Amino acid sequence: MSDRSDYPVQLIQPDGRRVFDREHAAVVADIGPEQLRALYEDLVVTRRIDVEATALQRQGQLGLWAPMLGQEATQVGSARALHADDYVFCSYREHAVAYCRGVQPAELTRMWRGVAHSNWDPGAVNMTNPNIVVGSQGLHATGYAYAAHLDGAEIATIAYFGDGATSQGDIAEALGFAASWSAPVVFLCQNNHWAISSPVRVQSATPIVRRAYGYGIPGVQVDGNDVLGVLAVTRQAVARARCGGGPSFIEALTYRIGPHTTADDPTRYRSAAETEQWQRRDPIDRVRKLLERESLWDKEFERSVGAHADEVANQLRRATIDMPDPAPSQLFDHVYATPHPLITQERGDYAEYSAGDPGESAARLEGVRT
Repeated sequence: MSDRSDYPVQLIQPDGRRVFDREHAAVVADIGPEQLRALYEDLVVTRRIDVEATALQRQGQLGLWAPMLGQEATQVGSARALHADDYVFCSYREHAVAYCRGVQPAELTRMWRGVAHSNWDPGAVNMTNPNIVVGSQGLHATGYAYAAHLDGAEIATIAYFGDGATSQGDIAEALGFAASWSAPVVFLCQNNHWAISSPVRVQSATPIVRRAYGYGIPGVQVDGNDVLGVLAVTRQAVARARCGGGPSFIEALTYRIGPHTTADDPTRYRSAAETEQWQRRDPIDRVRKLLERESLWDKEFERSVGAHADEVANQLRRATIDMPDPAPSQLFDHVYATPHPLITQERGDYAEYSAGDPGESAARLEGVRT
């Protein structure tokens, strides 16, 4: 991976034309017609998942959702560059990454519905659950990568975070440690231009990727709406990590079309004209136009992809609505990895409380409150 921030890597233009880039085109030379169609299907299905989950929140079925609309190419391209034994440390918006790692639709909304403390089993897919503490996943990824290196495992970890997280001390500390100890970690900044209502220019007066150079970490900017470009630069970074070359930094230039979360109203802090400008760079339209240019598009393929996306969305909806509420006693499960006397006592106290006379229990509870 060469240091590059003068202009972003791009292999597909918004109108679907390929870009001549000898270095990066060679990295994805194995992506033939079927693989390109598969990437397109990933983009469509993951957008459908996101739209369906957003609708479920609006209908009161989810407490919250963090939409990724517009960022599909960054997530799909990077996720498809990973090996099965690589480990993903995400923030809270990497729904497409989770899908590509094998997370089932029924597992994507448990935490957001408020019926569980997590969505999926991290060990089954080598990916952490959504992380709400901004920037902390950078430290987690670095520590895991360094420990894996000490154990002799030739793997990479990848940390996903947004432009706003680069203002957090956790990311700075992770970069410093990773550089000093050559931890095999890929730092992937999804620069979607808005940290909630703060524009990226508030986060950094220089391209974010240049921060990596100060730590001696090679970095690259990539068109984050170009799935092939992201695939290429992530493959390079992962290969560098897996062969002992140390950390890398990727700044993917993309855009959050929707709100920060479903509790946000982006019309209060950004213009419709700005959003429309980025909509013309839509990552899905870009690949569709490439497929059309290369005679790989037909109505049957379009119908098949749409049907698959609808089926996945239906699975997500049915699973979400049918999720049972957990028993209150499950609050004490999975607090510690091994039995703990405090949890045992609290579990017993709760069992006694819940089995008691309702009037006495209410009086005891009122006594605790006062």
